[in-house]
Amino acid sequence: MLGNTDKPKKAVTPRYRAKRDLILDAAARRINAAGAHGMTLGDVAASVGMNATSVTYYFRRREQLAAACYDQSLDRIEGIVTDAERAAGPRERVRAYVAAHFAQHAAIRAQHARPCAVLSDLRALDGPERAALAERYRGLLRRIRGFFGNGDKALLTARTHVLVEATLWLPSWLNQHDLDEYPRLSARMVELFDGGLALPDAAWAPRRTRLDPGMAADEDGARHNFLMAATRLINERGYRGASVERIASELNVTKGSFYHHLGGKDELVVDCFTHSFDVQVAALRLAEAAGGSQWEKLCSAMAMLLDVQFSDQGPLLRTTALHALPPDLRGQMAARTNHLTRRLAGMVIDGISEGTLRAIDPLVASHALAAMLNAAYELRNWAGERPDTPSAIADYASTLCHGLFAATPLVDRRAG
Repeated sequence: MLGNTDKPKKAVTPRYRAKRDLILDAAARRINAAGAHGMTLGDVAASVGMNATSVTYYFRRREQLAAACYDQSLDRIEGIVTDAERAAGPRERVRAYVAAHFAQHAAIRAQHARPCAVLSDLRALDGPERAALAERYRGLLRRIRGFFGNGDKALLTARTHVLVEATLWLPSWLNQHDLDEYPRLSARMVELFDGGLALPDAAWAPRRTRLDPGMAADEDGARHNFLMAATRLINERGYRGASVERIASELNVTKGSFYHHLGGKDELVVDCFTHSFDVQVAALRLAEAAGGSQWEKLCSAMAMLLDVQFSDQGPLLRTTALHALPPDLRGQMAARTNHLTRRLAGMVIDGISEGTLRAIDPLVASHALAAMLNAAYELRNWAGERPDTPSAIADYASTLCHGLFAATPLVDRRAG
C-alpha cells in the first residue's frame, strides 16, 4: 500500500485507526464531489470536526491524503480481481468481476460499506504518489487481461479496457436506479459482454467512417489550438491539473496570449465540452443520414467517433472530468452527457425493433457504448500499432459489437 508514508509518532491504536479512517472517508467523499485538487485538508478537517493541524498528524500533505484514498480504492479493485481470478473460465471471471462492482456500489449507497474515491481524477495528482499509483493500476489491468486467457494480446488489451471502463463509468448512472435493480442491471451488462450488440453473423458494416475534418474546427485557429491542447491536458491530468500555465506551455505561448483569446479557464473548459458534444452529435446525425439498417448506422457512428479518437482530429474530452468541475458547470455538462446517452439508447432500441440488433437492455448498452467511445483516446498508441486505422477501429469496436469472448472478431477489415 502507498498511503501515509510518514510513520506515526506512537503505536497505531484502535482510536488512531478509527480517526484515520474517518479522515479517509471524508476525503473520499470530497474527491468524488470536487476532484483530487478540490479536496483540501481544511475542508476534510471541518467535515469531521477537526482542525487542519490535527489532520496533518495523520496526513502531512493533501497529496498524501489523496494518494491514500486512491490506494484504498485500488485495494478494493484488487480484492474484486483476486476473487474473480478464482472463477473457472473467462465468462465466469467477467461475470464475477462485474457483479462485484455492482455489489460494492450497492453497499456504499446503502451505507453498509465505506465510501470509495473514484479513480477518474487520479491523473491529477503530482509527484511520486501519482507514479506509484499508476504503476499499481497498470498491474491490476494486466491481471484483468488474464481473465481472458491466451490469445491476441492487443485484442485482449482492448477487451480489458472496455470492461474496466464500463465498470468505472458506473457511478455516473447507477444512482438513477433503485438498489433492488442492481442485480438485474449487472446481469444485463454481463449479457452484453457475452454476446455483444450484433446478431451472430453480422459483419462490421459502417457506411461512413470519417467526419468532415473541418467540422470540429473553429474560425479562430488560435482558439481552436487552445481548445485541443486543453482537452488533451484535462484528459491526462484532470480539470484542476490542466492549469492555464500548462495549457499555454503546451502550445509554447504566454499566459497573456491565452487571455487574449479566452476569458478564463472555465470558459475554455466549457468550450472543450461543447466541442466534444458537438462532434458526437454530428457523428450520430451523419450516421443517420448515411442510411442503411440501424446496425449499419450504429457502426457508422462508432467508426466516425473512434476515427476522431485515434487520429489528429481528437481527442474528445473525457466525461470523467465532469465530477471535478465547479457545481454550476457540472450540471450543464452532465445534462448534455445524459442527452447523448439517451440518443445512443434510442439507436439501440430502433435496432432491436428492426431486428438488426440483439435483444439487450438498451440503457445498459448505451452506457457501455458511451464509456467505450469516451475512453478510446487512451488506446491511441495501441491503435497506432495495428495494421491501419480502419483495422484498429474494427478491432476496438468488436469488443461491444461481438462481445468480449468471440474467438475471432467478425469484422470486415476492408470497411472504411
